Amino acid sequence: MTDLILGLGIALALEGTLYALFPAQMRRMLSQLMAQPDRTFRTFGIGALVAGLVLVWLVRG
Repeated sequence: MTDLILGLGIALALEGTLYALFPAQMRRMLSQLMAQPDRTFRTFGIGALVAGLVLVWLVRG
């Protein structure tokens, strides 16, 4: 459970850094994302899920 909380904290810190340093670019990117079809979101979501699981598997082995 500690690892999950740590991972969420790191993800929030990285995302917060992007919004703090590049607010205009993040707003532009989000507006472009809203124009994408659901299938694109699903594909990237599954890709991120698989990449995350592989990364955890490699680290935790």
